[in-house]
Amino acid sequence: MKKHRNSLGIVVVLLFGFTLFYFGTDGFTAYTAETARVNQLKEDQPKFPIVTLEDSNQRVYPFSEFQNKYVLVTFIYTTCTTVCIDLEMNMSEVYKRIPEAYIGEEIVFLSISFDPTVDDPAKLDMYKNFFESDGETWRMARIENQAELDLLLDEFGVIVIPDDYGNYAHNSAFYLVDKEGSLIDVMDYKDIEGSASKIITILNKEVGA
Repeated sequence: MKKHRNSLGIVVVLLFGFTLFYFGTDGFTAYTAETARVNQLKEDQPKFPIVTLEDSNQRVYPFSEFQNKYVLVTFIYTTCTTVCIDLEMNMSEVYKRIPEAYIGEEIVFLSISFDPTVDDPAKLDMYKNFFESDGETWRMARIENQAELDLLLDEFGVIVIPDDYGNYAHNSAFYLVDKEGSLIDVMDYKDIEGSASKIITILNKEVGA
């Protein structure tokens, strides 16, 4: 009898632990806080908020400039010497893998600086050239209004923590915004092939290819 009670107790403990793990990982899908954050963004699909962009050509416009086009977005700052370089290099590789007929017509690329006081249009222009961005179908821009920038970062779950030396700790990803301005995917920026393949599939469906 005692043996049966012990077995039953073990089963109850295991079931309790299983249940906790299930809910703690969003049904076994989120094993880290970052994964949970990304999954939540994909579920919520937040709208790109109303902000004013200023790009490397000193053009000033709202995000609705890209209406009826998909937009692949990254968040960077030009004095970053670590992850931003890898992020933008990989962005350029994704850009090269998208069929030329889609570039500028169905999709545009947009790198947004979260350091607008340093990253003026001249600085963004230099940065653009380093990654061979054409400044048109792949634009680099800042949001000078800090309140608007903070709203965008908050809506898209971008974490930016400044230090005392002009650097920032931040998360990085490819953010895909659809033609209606909703964030529909957050992709691993290290997975160049996977990201490009996913985007091409979406664009093919869009044009009925």
